[in-house]
Amino acid sequence: MREDERIAIERDRDRLSQESSRENLLRDRSPGEMVVVYLNDSGKAHNHDIHCALIPSCKFEQVLLDSRWDLHDGDGQPGTVKYYENGGIRVEYLRFGREDGIEPLVIDRSFHGIRDDYLEICEEFRLFHNLFQKKNEYIKIDDSGGEQLVAVVEPNRVKIRLKEIRQFLALKEMRLSIQFNYQEFSAYTLKELRMEEGQSYTRGELSCWRLICRKWPGIAEGQTFSGLIGKRLIPPFPKSKSGLRGFQKKSDRYEEFIIGIDDNGDEIVHTCNPDTLANYFGANPGAPNYLTSVSFRKTVLDKYYQHPGKFKVTSGYLGCGYLWGVPIDNDHDDKVVVWLGDLGRLPHQEQLYWKAHNFASPTGVSESYCRQQICAEPTDSNRPEHVFQRRYMDLQEACRGSLGWQLIRPLTPGDEYHLKTIRVPATDEQPEFDQLAQSLAKILIDSLNSGRLKRFIPEEERGALRGKGSISYLEAALAARGASDASSHIDFLRRLQSLRSTASAHRKGDNYEAALKQLNPDGDDLKTVFAGILAKCIGFLDCFIVLVERGAFQESE
Repeated sequence: MREDERIAIERDRDRLSQESSRENLLRDRSPGEMVVVYLNDSGKAHNHDIHCALIPSCKFEQVLLDSRWDLHDGDGQPGTVKYYENGGIRVEYLRFGREDGIEPLVIDRSFHGIRDDYLEICEEFRLFHNLFQKKNEYIKIDDSGGEQLVAVVEPNRVKIRLKEIRQFLALKEMRLSIQFNYQEFSAYTLKELRMEEGQSYTRGELSCWRLICRKWPGIAEGQTFSGLIGKRLIPPFPKSKSGLRGFQKKSDRYEEFIIGIDDNGDEIVHTCNPDTLANYFGANPGAPNYLTSVSFRKTVLDKYYQHPGKFKVTSGYLGCGYLWGVPIDNDHDDKVVVWLGDLGRLPHQEQLYWKAHNFASPTGVSESYCRQQICAEPTDSNRPEHVFQRRYMDLQEACRGSLGWQLIRPLTPGDEYHLKTIRVPATDEQPEFDQLAQSLAKILIDSLNSGRLKRFIPEEERGALRGKGSISYLEAALAARGASDASSHIDFLRRLQSLRSTASAHRKGDNYEAALKQLNPDGDDLKTVFAGILAKCIGFLDCFIVLVERGAFQESE
């Protein structure tokens, strides 16, 4: 026998023994694993099928008496059954077309060859976990706002994470039966494969299977076939682990945070569990107060600014959609302060994140935050980023009321993040500075309403402006309206545009250094430079609010 033929025979013998397939199908899996619950994989020498069935817990021992499938492709569709009672007929509707309580988890949709078939996960499972679909993936949003991949639906395969399966089974009071039928074929005879014809049946605590090995003359003379047919039951979690309200135990995971320094110079730490803190109504005497200030490095907010579609950072507040929110004191140059008790309201994953930025600070909350939180006085923050956003909205409102059109066009949904993420950077990192400069230019320069400004420019002057940018149109419109007091702001916009262009559109060099020096003659660090740029932007907005209200852009009747 040739060596290559001997190797081929050994390979086929291992394959037809089904040992590796059986081990993979029956092995225990961790809750974080993706489990194949549907498979239709056919080839020249194999045919692998997996289908699943939701089995009522009271029937799981019964279904393990037989390795045959309890639910096949196409089963589980709505149907009716007829009963003959007292000489008449009674028709009963069955949601899944069965009387035994077995339900499908994956439905194979077929449309008689007129439309393409496709697979879908049952609606109840998708609604139970509130999954949203992103192409062929199903995503779950956790308590912290993170996105977890729960299921993947491919043309011939469906995978679902075991954790969500077992949570679903907990409240359904069911078990999931992973049914399999693995067929393997070989061109070699039983004798050549050193295998014997026959079958065996095995039953375990949560599984049963039958292995068949025999000749298969229906395909080709002398060919051998083996089939592994059976099922593996997935048990539910306890109901307390279902993830639904009413069954969850209250979380007892609370992190400790640094709240001060003792007389020996050691850090004082305490849990943020609100139930253990003192308050002004006599709770937990001797414990730190709920309103104990806890300090964090300013960089703690970078994560949230980088995902403006998910998180919202405003003056005095941080929120994640409708999932969670926490009051914050972000009216500082170098830190963010949060009340100790409020930290306990954060999801545990967020507590861990904030803990990594925690440090002992000799000062507490800002005066403005104290007046808001303790004295209940409406107080605006003086931080440049907060003032900038207020002035931007003030200009929008002034234009809406006085003009009926916007001097600075509102950002499109795809560009709104530029406004949401404007802030004095927490570090001197060049990429962050460049991105923020790009955002300011997008908000104030690219969004100038050149089409409307053109109406104020005499017809004979418009030709000279063709091909020039929006700043030139603004300058010409101001000149035509006799608003000469805005010239310094025009110069600033040109410097900002030059900085954006030399920083983002080209390699940095002498032109960039010159543009930066124009805005920063004192050679300050990038944080200070950007704070100064924001101050000039606020001045620009203030000036144009006055111009709009004064009627400088009022069109003639």
